Amino acid sequence: MKEVQSMSFFDKYLSIWVAICIVVGIVIGKFLPIIPQLLEQFEYAQVSLPIAILIWIMIFPMMLKIDFGSVVQAVTMPKGLAVTLTVNWLIKPFTMFGIAWVFFYIFLSKVISVDLAQQYIAGAVLLGAAPCTAMVFVWSHLTKGNAAYTLVQVAINDLIILVAFIPIVGFLLGVSGISIPWNTLLFSVVLFIVIPLLFAFVTRKYVVSRKGLEYFENVFIKKFSSTTIIGLLLTLIIIFSFQGDVIVSNPYHIVLIAIPLIIQTFIIFGIAYIWAYKWNLPHNIAAPAAMKGASNFFELAVAVAIVLFGLDSGATLVTVVGVLVEVPVMLTLVNIANKTKIKFVK
Repeated sequence: MKEVQSMSFFDKYLSIWVAICIVVGIVIGKFLPIIPQLLEQFEYAQVSLPIAILIWIMIFPMMLKIDFGSVVQAVTMPKGLAVTLTVNWLIKPFTMFGIAWVFFYIFLSKVISVDLAQQYIAGAVLLGAAPCTAMVFVWSHLTKGNAAYTLVQVAINDLIILVAFIPIVGFLLGVSGISIPWNTLLFSVVLFIVIPLLFAFVTRKYVVSRKGLEYFENVFIKKFSSTTIIGLLLTLIIIFSFQGDVIVSNPYHIVLIAIPLIIQTFIIFGIAYIWAYKWNLPHNIAAPAAMKGASNFFELAVAVAIVLFGLDSGATLVTVVGVLVEVPVMLTLVNIANKTKIKFVK
């Protein structure tokens, strides 16, 4: 798969579009409450059908980019994969839980209720247990990362999500005192990962067999270049139409939530990046390995938060704040990686 050539206009200014959608959603919720009330009626098995459709629009283009045949290349990059897999699955979810627990239960114990703290921790856990899929290709390109390695680590991590996401989230949320609806959690993973993944796999095989790989990568995938962001932004408008009263009443909560998320991102990047440096990995492996752990599969986190806790929950708000801070923070890390490239082996 060829590298992403550059960040699209939507991707580059994602935080601005997210901020605009937050405002639009709040305005709708405040002055046109009939709209969120109407959308609430379109639910099945605790899943909002409009939201489900939009999330599929977000996820499908990302799934198209995954070539699972490339997993066999992993044997040539064992150290890089060891770094990213260890950080993503044995460190990141637990540091996210620990940082969120200390921040919301201790530092903010006199500011927010115990119930709200639990919801915020739940949202943070969902972010911490979902390593990024699509945007990693962008961060890898901006740091001149190894495209083949980036593809392999994305493919393997997405496979691991299928078996590790539920037990990790269940364990951590159980520890935090929240009852887990296992059937709902499993259903959300199947709905938002397994089904679109299979659909994308079949689509990819069909298009490549008919038109060739070059057409698929240079023409077909580009037809979906803006659909992920459009789906995300429309989803945020709906979410914040339900969050309006909470935000208007407590606008500073957005800042409070962002703090532990940003701290976690820098810590995870530092662990992976320094580890790769100590292992004498080349920069084009170290950078995407660290970026993978630092960024989140926020579409999945938002989807599961909505299904588990509802559109108007504190958990969903945390996952959306994760979207808000992701791009500026990751661009900062890209800058750090590029400035320190000279210290790595060639």
